[in-house]
Amino acid sequence: MELILKTNNENSIAKIIALAKKLNVSVEQREKSENKEDIQKLKERILNFKSEQPSSFSERIERF
Repeated sequence: MELILKTNNENSIAKIIALAKKLNVSVEQREKSENKEDIQKLKERILNFKSEQPSSFSERIERF
């Protein structure tokens, strides 16, 4: 399982890491990407997403 926690509070981060070590949980810390090109590429991927399978929402709506 993967859990993502976001905070700017350094004190909170230190407490979370200390607790994770006590619980024998691995911690991977990443810096937030502020790269505008990366953000734009991600937006395009989301907006241009095409599913391999048809949506089941229309089937559910038709039943009502």
